[in-house]
Amino acid sequence: MPEVVLYTRKFCGYCSAAKSLLKSKGVSFKEHDGTFDTKVKEEMIRKSNGGRTFPQIFIGDKHIGGCDELHALDRAGKLDPMLK
Repeated sequence: MPEVVLYTRKFCGYCSAAKSLLKSKGVSFKEHDGTFDTKVKEEMIRKSNGGRTFPQIFIGDKHIGGCDELHALDRAGKLDPMLK
């Protein structure tokens, strides 16, 4: 299973929704909290090629995007194969 990494912030409904979807699939993930840490946010922006909104999600070496993109992959039946 590829490593799943989320850049999140506290009190973010989209972050919670993305984490809930991954947890419902039994996927463990590494979470980087950018709420108060500007270095984490700068790293997220750099790795996501300019993505400034939370969450930013990575599966393996692929940048997925945010919560909406993660759910769209799931609805299209493309998320599960990416997680294997």
